[in-house]
Amino acid sequence: MKRIILYVSGSRADYGLMRSVLFRIKNTPDLELHVAVTGMHLMPELGNTIDEIQKDGFTCHRIDVIQERDSKESMASFIGCFIQKCVPVINDIKPNFILLLGDRGEMLGSAIVGTYMGIPVVHIHGGEITGTVDEIARHAITKLSHIHLTATKESAQRIIRMGENPLNVHVVGAPGLEQIQEKDLLAPGEIHQKYNLNLSKPILLVLQHPVLFDEEESTFQIKQTLEAIHELNEQSLIIYPNADAGGREMIKEIKKYEKYPNIHIHPNLEHKDFLSLLRISSVLIGNSSSGIIEAPSFGIPVVNIGTRQEGRTRGENIIESGYKKEEIKSAIKYALHNIDFKEHARNAKNPYGDGKTSRRIVDILEKTKITPDLIQKRMTY
Repeated sequence: MKRIILYVSGSRADYGLMRSVLFRIKNTPDLELHVAVTGMHLMPELGNTIDEIQKDGFTCHRIDVIQERDSKESMASFIGCFIQKCVPVINDIKPNFILLLGDRGEMLGSAIVGTYMGIPVVHIHGGEITGTVDEIARHAITKLSHIHLTATKESAQRIIRMGENPLNVHVVGAPGLEQIQEKDLLAPGEIHQKYNLNLSKPILLVLQHPVLFDEEESTFQIKQTLEAIHELNEQSLIIYPNADAGGREMIKEIKKYEKYPNIHIHPNLEHKDFLSLLRISSVLIGNSSSGIIEAPSFGIPVVNIGTRQEGRTRGENIIESGYKKEEIKSAIKYALHNIDFKEHARNAKNPYGDGKTSRRIVDILEKTKITPDLIQKRMTY
């Protein structure tokens, strides 16, 4: 019988990173893929990105829960509501494995459900150090998971030190690199036509999310970034932030800059388009994990703002910046005009793997024996 794999997706980010893995699972004869879609995917103001998943032809199951309000309380309530609505979906599908990526609330809720329903949870990108509540949630998911697929050796070692069985910890690399390796991206000419960008001039790509414990500062933080970009007067493409607490206030601020001709604003981009833009950009600005994980593969300089990615393993293409406008402007100028740094970034090694992650993941999903010892795991220290 085929093994049933349920992947849970709550945002454009996790889906884009996992797309190559999901296609490989779907095309593997001994595996049957289902995708549970929730959260940001179901929010029209963020692009209603469930359409992208359905267009890819995956078997989808809606879990109708979204972030109702722009607050910490809403984020906590989301997890509780998600768990309630997730249980009957999982009970109907009866997966052999629940596959999760990262640290968001829907992933934490899914790990809780899987653990209590006796379904092995497979977690990708565990063991990483990041800023704010994300790291706490990530490590909680690790302790609720049964199989750990890490992006780096350092992350694997952290998980083993957390008491997880080394036999169930596998270094597979970052799945987000696979589409880069596949080179199935838009040509520069297509980017020019689709996004009205002048490819002979610098392009600033901006993606900045709210930071949960700085919720009250989110408007100030994005305004400083926007003012820096406006004053530099370079053509810029800004993507809306995610739906965490403070995200809607950031979007309100971003909309105020629609009137400037050099600033192009998009609620959402398909992941293929995002990677295609990243490839030709002069610098990525903000606090997205894309700057840490994907940008090094293109040799793109990154201005990493604030604490959201604090402590995360990174390549040598990163320039750190605080939240103040003048710091951000200075960092962008350095990324655009310092020839030595640009060359250094171009040749920087990506610490997140070789872009062959999906075949490793599928091999593990096919061959891992589902035993009582796997489900009822024990601390190893």
